[in-house]
Amino acid sequence: MDKKTLYEDFRKIATASVADAVEQITGERGYMNHQIKPRINDQKIVGPAVTVKEVPAEESVPPTHALEAIDESPEGSIIVIGLEGSDPDVAVWGGLMTAGAVVNKLSGAILDAGVRDVTEIKRDFSFQVFSRSVSPGTTVGRYKTEAMNVPIKCGDITVNPGDLIVADADGVVVVSKKSIKEILSLSEEIEKREAEQTKYIRETKSLIKGIEKYDRI
Repeated sequence: MDKKTLYEDFRKIATASVADAVEQITGERGYMNHQIKPRINDQKIVGPAVTVKEVPAEESVPPTHALEAIDESPEGSIIVIGLEGSDPDVAVWGGLMTAGAVVNKLSGAILDAGVRDVTEIKRDFSFQVFSRSVSPGTTVGRYKTEAMNVPIKCGDITVNPGDLIVADADGVVVVSKKSIKEILSLSEEIEKREAEQTKYIRETKSLIKGIEKYDRI
């Protein structure tokens, strides 16, 4: 199965089902902190993670690694920025970065910090950003990028370069690149069983009977 087909299959599945599959297969939570929310629109995004690590700094320098990630990442990538301290009062993403991401056909951004220029992004671009907050504050003079495509923490979850991001209105799930096909298969089975369960509840007019038969809530 090629990557494009794989991503399209994940796009059809609710993040709740993917989160359940990740937990059942790995034994660990795979979904980010509830504070990482969609800030621009209701668009679902699916794609491989390109990670950027930011750390506190006193010097005023541009976010070099983030800029390089936007210009150099393959089409369909999702930029995931981890910030030491997870500061909600600074924005690690804005309108200019969105413009760069759009022309390079990236799928979205996930931020363990704030986003700014929200009105501009909503008005001028169909580009999805999940973030911890919305803030007008700049990182310049406060933080700097330290590395690109290294393991980072975002929303309390470790994200490795190439891990698959599945994100919608329910939140953000990280699927390890080592288990993508296995998690897709189980996610599809969970979705199928839930559809059957919903049908059974409607037929019997009983939530309790539906839960008893399918052992899922």
